[in-house]
Amino acid sequence: MRITVLVKAGRKEGKVERLSDNNFSVWVKEKPREGKANYAVRESIAEYFKLPKSRVKLVSGETSKTKLFDIS
Repeated sequence: MRITVLVKAGRKEGKVERLSDNNFSVWVKEKPREGKANYAVRESIAEYFKLPKSRVKLVSGETSKTKLFDIS
């Protein structure tokens, strides 16, 4: 399954909000520096779906606020 994620980095709290079937909004505390926010988003998605982090892969959008993740 592929999902589109709108990332809001540098927030006071972290959370995942489902916008529609395959669209999510994810808040993370980490700032977008050196991939830290991407890693935090990946962890948040894995926790939301109750999966190991190894099953969540960033497909595109490494430097963008909108990212595409593949969940296997």
